[in-house]
Amino acid sequence: MFEKEDLVTIANMAMPFGKYQGRPLIDVPEEYLLWFEKKGFPEGKLGMLMQLTLEIKVNGQDEIIQPLKKANKP
Repeated sequence: MFEKEDLVTIANMAMPFGKYQGRPLIDVPEEYLLWFEKKGFPEGKLGMLMQLTLEIKVNGQDEIIQPLKKANKP
């Protein structure tokens, strides 16, 4: 089960490693998340957030997360 705050986290938390390091989780490609689904998600909160991100993307709901992104201010 996830909390509403997890949706804001997905919109703003940077992927901490790998090919898409630095991108917000919601911007990590679905194919990459599907690869993790096959190989195994990381333990803990990150893995749970990646699973939730994949579920959102598979269901075509990623556009609802985009407005939750923090505006980048110079």
